[in-house]
Amino acid sequence: MAYVITDDCFMCDVCRPECPEGAISEGDPNYIIDPELCNDCVACVEVCPVEACVPAT
Repeated sequence: MAYVITDDCFMCDVCRPECPEGAISEGDPNYIIDPELCNDCVACVEVCPVEACVPAT
């Protein structure tokens, strides 16, 4: 299951460089995760200061 970034994201840029697959990119108004690239490694979850990275439903 891929992860998504909720509206709680304030684009602090902590998660993007941590993603080993390069699945996180700048969106509008916050970052987005490409579900085709996300491998469920939870690197983004572990570093997000506002817990904006959550499993997709």
